[in-house]
Amino acid sequence: MNSPRDSSRPARVLVVDDELSVREVLAEGLEAFGFEARACDGAKAAFEEVKGGGIDLILSDIDMPAHTGLELLAWIKERDQDTDVVMVTGVVDMDTAIRAIRDGAADYVSKPFNLEEVRIVVERTLEKRRLILENRAYQHDLEAMVEARTSQLLQKTREVERSYEDTLQTLVTALDLRDNETQGHSWRVVQYAVELAVRMGVTEPELSWIRKGAILHDVGKIGVPDAILRKPGKLDDDEMAEMRKHPGMGFSMLRHIDFLRPALDIVHCHQERYDGSGYPRGLKADEIPLGARIFAVVDTFDAMTSDRPYRAALPIEAARDEIARFSGRQFDPEVARIFLSIEPDVWKQIRERVHLDLQSSPRPRTG
Repeated sequence: MNSPRDSSRPARVLVVDDELSVREVLAEGLEAFGFEARACDGAKAAFEEVKGGGIDLILSDIDMPAHTGLELLAWIKERDQDTDVVMVTGVVDMDTAIRAIRDGAADYVSKPFNLEEVRIVVERTLEKRRLILENRAYQHDLEAMVEARTSQLLQKTREVERSYEDTLQTLVTALDLRDNETQGHSWRVVQYAVELAVRMGVTEPELSWIRKGAILHDVGKIGVPDAILRKPGKLDDDEMAEMRKHPGMGFSMLRHIDFLRPALDIVHCHQERYDGSGYPRGLKADEIPLGARIFAVVDTFDAMTSDRPYRAALPIEAARDEIARFSGRQFDPEVARIFLSIEPDVWKQIRERVHLDLQSSPRPRTG
């Protein structure tokens, strides 16, 4: 990108004309007006001069032997659009001068010329170019400043998001430790949900929202009394009614955190059923967000294949049979179909990996 000319030096104007007398008059006049003037007797020499750099404007005759001023104009504009060319033309060549303007010439003066008119045209052209370059430099600096500020803002936003996630993951870890039935459950279902979502063709950013929603799905259980949450046996009707409040409580806890809003589908809807018999809103089929439909399958799978105080973990095949049996009722048939197409060893490997992670850290990696 060309920068505005250094105003501490006079503008350099290259005069190009095959007539010595014209070159001398123009060069001397420009020098008298405070410009630094150079002169060439033809287009080829002028182009070599321009390639050497430092020329701010070219004042060129149109009608010259060997190569015309129009050819010089084309060469210059092909090399550098920011070098201005003012054409010098005879009165009979006005149509040619106008065509030169269309081809990129900045202006023209006609012969016989008045030196004061030449000064005005040259100054006007240089000022216009100065404003163009200054505006371009300003735009470039502004874009760079906006990019830098945006980068800083994104960095701060990521720091805030990481802080939120660290806090929320600490809450989830505390919940897993508080609930004897679900220790490690939150971390396993994250991995299960991501695996199933990927097999269903889910991509970013939706995959990240499913991951976050899976991490946080049971956060509302923080509001469930210990006597209910830690009860080793079956819950009675009143206790079950209290337990069923946890999706709504989790949603209420998190709904004011803007960056988590897309993840709340799982928090709020993970207990909905495909046939509409779930809670808290009785949604059915495609009314249930896809992330929640995916999560419902892996949540049931993990619950059945994990130890409970009142029963030992069931075999993976028993869990698969249950999911197949309730496809179309509790579970989205397509989600269930894709889940059942995945080899059981995949789920075993995920479970073992999470178990090893939990042994080394209470908050394992989630993606």
